[in-house]
Amino acid sequence: MKITEILESGRPSLSFEVFPPKNQDAYESIEAAVNRVAALKPSFMSVTYGAGGGTSDYTAAIAGGIQRTWGVPALAHLSCISSTREGVRRQMEKMRAEGIENVLALRGDAAAGGEDRSGWDYHYAVDLVRELREFGGFCVGGACYPEGHPESPSQAEDIARLKEKVDAGCEFLTTQMFFDNNIYYNFLYKAREAGIRVPVAAGIMPVTNAKQIQRIVALSGTVLPQRFRYILDRFGGNPNAMKQAGIAYATEQIVDLFANGVPAVHVYSMNNASVAEKIQSNLSEILR
Repeated sequence: MKITEILESGRPSLSFEVFPPKNQDAYESIEAAVNRVAALKPSFMSVTYGAGGGTSDYTAAIAGGIQRTWGVPALAHLSCISSTREGVRRQMEKMRAEGIENVLALRGDAAAGGEDRSGWDYHYAVDLVRELREFGGFCVGGACYPEGHPESPSQAEDIARLKEKVDAGCEFLTTQMFFDNNIYYNFLYKAREAGIRVPVAAGIMPVTNAKQIQRIVALSGTVLPQRFRYILDRFGGNPNAMKQAGIAYATEQIVDLFANGVPAVHVYSMNNASVAEKIQSNLSEILR
């Protein structure tokens, strides 16, 4: 099933994100975690690609397995950073062979030592969107930054580039994580004003340990509300309490989003099956 069909169905959509193993030795343990998440039968599951395509060898296989074994639609990530045109074509062929219909087109994060962009065939996600549309057969999604991309000079400029991506054939969007829902609502208003009409899933990250937050802020540029900082200050040194508080905070965000008519929430649960299970349990009647 195409992600656009799910997002436009009128029912609340809750999806989870998982990542493939970095090598064959970790495959079984990662697959077990992925299967626990898939057993929840979320609206769909996304499978990441890794910095610089570091886990790309397994992305299509994991995504295809989710669909075949559990009947859960899979969204395979595809990054163009450090990739050749031939390499991207090979990945698209793998995805097609696995029966994958949905692809999230990303520029991606550079792997260590991958800052020299002179040899890249693609520089921006919009280039990959065009390539996917030319290849055909995929429902193409993209990422967006409700607080503006860290490399963009302004939010207005970032939204203008996002409009280019949508005009190139991006059919739905998923936001980077945010911790204040007003940021999402304000961004959505500005995106609609700019003529962006595709569905925009809200990306939520349950912070279950205090160490996560430094990397989150560095990658996404997100602003932490004061009430969330209080949670970190009070519970950050107690792993069990922080996990419980982080899940509660994320659940509260999701409830508010659904209450305000947001059709889709994508949870950056990664391979933490217990977090996915708890959040879905907290929302059982809302999703029913």
